[in-house]
Amino acid sequence: MGWKGTVRSVGAAMRAAERDAIRRQRDLDKQTKLYDKMLELEQAAHEVNVYENYIEVIQSIHKEVSVPIDWTSIARSKKPQEPQVRYSNEKEARLKLEKYSPNFIDRLFKKSAKKIALLSLEVEAAVKRDEEDYKNRVSTWMHSLEEWRSNVSLAEALLGGEVKAKLDALEKIRPFSEISNLGSSLSVCECTDGMLEATLNVHGKEIVPDKAKSLLKSGKISVKSMPKGQFNEIYQDYVCSCVLRIANEIFSVILDDLVIVTAVDELLNPKTGHLEEVPILSAMISRRTMSGLKLDAIDPSDSMDNFIHNMSFQKTKGFNRVERVRGDSLILRDD
Repeated sequence: MGWKGTVRSVGAAMRAAERDAIRRQRDLDKQTKLYDKMLELEQAAHEVNVYENYIEVIQSIHKEVSVPIDWTSIARSKKPQEPQVRYSNEKEARLKLEKYSPNFIDRLFKKSAKKIALLSLEVEAAVKRDEEDYKNRVSTWMHSLEEWRSNVSLAEALLGGEVKAKLDALEKIRPFSEISNLGSSLSVCECTDGMLEATLNVHGKEIVPDKAKSLLKSGKISVKSMPKGQFNEIYQDYVCSCVLRIANEIFSVILDDLVIVTAVDELLNPKTGHLEEVPILSAMISRRTMSGLKLDAIDPSDSMDNFIHNMSFQKTKGFNRVERVRGDSLILRDD
């Protein structure tokens, strides 16, 4: 074969190799696209799951119930026992010193005095360790004693029906963390004859998403504006669920049989054209009625009919302004 034939053969081989590489590259590109698509579908499914879980969470806040605090047991609890001085380290070190008996080598090389001196130093160090241990235990005991006195004092005040103690207990226990973590804020005050009223600042537009997410048949995610009616129903469930949860948390901390919970949010004032923070739901919650509800099965919005409450809601328009329930102006119905 001449040089031209050789060149042609080499060129053909190079082109064939190039074509193989290109084909391989195309195959890999296809595989990469399939892999990316798989990742995209998995991410879409995950995003929809997160969205659906969030909607479920904000509509089921009432389902979590804290264990009631037994203030009677706390009031009767015994004072923490004061620690006693322990000489365990010193006793062990002194025993070694007392049991020391010079052996032949110690006597031969006159090491007895040196070893006795070392053992004596160990006794001194052991005494210091015992003293340090005692100081630490006393410090822990004093902290426990202070906490015990505070808890007993609070328990006795609660059992005596003191309003300040109720507020102090709620401030100390802080039972509304989940609601606060979602973005709503809460305050509690006395309203009438020692009855407490909790005011929930809902911030509904920040809590309830205005976009609905779902999976298409292709597995891709669909993000659309949430229909107004659906938004309002989720919003109503969230507000009512929070009201139930707040009442239950208050009942778990204090001993009252009634509590008023009022939810407020910004609504448009048609007279001024400005947004104003106004009550949208106010309910007087009875401990006895609440204890009879199956919280896992109820619809939070429908459950408001079990209580004296003010709520004006339309699926197409949402909440309207209402008046706060007043404990001193209502004839309580028999639960």
